[in-house]
Amino acid sequence: MVSGKKDLLSLLELTTDEINGILLTAQQVKHQRPIADVRIFNNKSGVMIFEKPSLRTRITFETAMYELGGHPINLSADTIGLGKRETVADIARNLERWVHLIIARTFSHVTVKKLAEFSSIPVINALTDLFHPCQALAFAQTLHETIDRRTNVHAVFIGDCNNVCNSIMVLCVKLGYDFTVVCPPQYTPHPQILKECLSIAQSKGCTVTVSHDIFNAVKNATVLYTDVWTSMGQEAETERRRRDFSPYQVNRAVLSHAPADVLVSHCLPAHRGEEITSEVLDSEHSIALEEAENRLHVQKAVIVHLFS
Repeated sequence: MVSGKKDLLSLLELTTDEINGILLTAQQVKHQRPIADVRIFNNKSGVMIFEKPSLRTRITFETAMYELGGHPINLSADTIGLGKRETVADIARNLERWVHLIIARTFSHVTVKKLAEFSSIPVINALTDLFHPCQALAFAQTLHETIDRRTNVHAVFIGDCNNVCNSIMVLCVKLGYDFTVVCPPQYTPHPQILKECLSIAQSKGCTVTVSHDIFNAVKNATVLYTDVWTSMGQEAETERRRRDFSPYQVNRAVLSHAPADVLVSHCLPAHRGEEITSEVLDSEHSIALEEAENRLHVQKAVIVHLFS
């Protein structure tokens, strides 16, 4: 990573003040839509490298760059052969001479780290196998818009301890929220990430809990969060995961054990009838679409943060 420049690879690298600053900027640019007063990306170009399919990430980043005054360029993995036709380091060294920002959605977190290491321009992690920081920021913005800020937040993630789970866990401890993950015993969180979050939680006076009892875990929840049971790249495990996670579906029975005003979210796309029922996803409890909208605003705010 080049000294002096800023990247967003995970929320672990951001301070609580930086996260709150991004969230404040996100609210400001949301109210200024469609064109933000902060034209910090004016006459600049950003390249998006996507190894995985995308709807929300691509559209929101393209729109964010355009509305901040810049020009988005989309590159599929097949176009550049990331790490195959050319090394990640060489791609990074070339891109830094033409554009001002790299946004990467890759299978491996190592790839995004290498892009940041070998380029002098900011790099944003748009999803890897370990983290999805922009999704967690959108979740935080949506919470701030929905609940009383004095509320003692308890976020409960139900399902696979994947990149979204990791990022929401980091976000929660950075902001001092209690966090519980509910999962089958063989799918517990990444040990090193859990260790770091437990340490941060201790310093912030909040808790991180791993549970396998879904009904008990949701009793005092402010918000329930879930994601697909099989992430991109895990397709060979689909049937086994369906069996293992079937007791962890977010449905009406689960909501009946939670507070009456509990919120529910999902990073989308959802596999309706698997990790969550349509009845819950489309209910008055759901903030999933509001969170999807807020991806645009927090990603604008991240760009402002990186170029300020």
